[in-house]
Amino acid sequence: MAATRGLGAWLTRTAPAAARGQVTVAIVSDRRMRGLNRVFRGKDIATDVLSFPSEAGDGAHHLQSARGELPSLGDIVIASGVAARQAREHGHPLGTELRVLALHGLLHLLGYDHEMDAGRMARAESRLRKKGGLPSGLIARADDRPGTSRQRA
Repeated sequence: MAATRGLGAWLTRTAPAAARGQVTVAIVSDRRMRGLNRVFRGKDIATDVLSFPSEAGDGAHHLQSARGELPSLGDIVIASGVAARQAREHGHPLGTELRVLALHGLLHLLGYDHEMDAGRMARAESRLRKKGGLPSGLIARADDRPGTSRQRA
């Protein structure tokens, strides 16, 4: 998929300095995402992005192994169809939407939770999306829609 070219390098350049570790980004069908969302969040709908922190969620992801390898921060899963629809809705290329979603997912892997952190994740997302050249972030887009509240995993 051409839209994914350079996603990993972009995420590495854009990530906060505290992000020390490897991340897996999987782009899956909406059907697969719906199944994951149902199993892990109890919601029978395809969401745009899910984050699955590694078992080392205790801050150990900041430490390098003795061999110099960075451990896993976790996995980010993006629904391809949802991402494509959102890209059209917001008038930008699919590659841009994948970056928006990957950044949002990475922040969740780093322990941010926009539902409970009094704006901390929104501020980080805003700063990093500007650094990465993105027109908007998920939290800002949700805040701009009247009568909506955004729920992510």
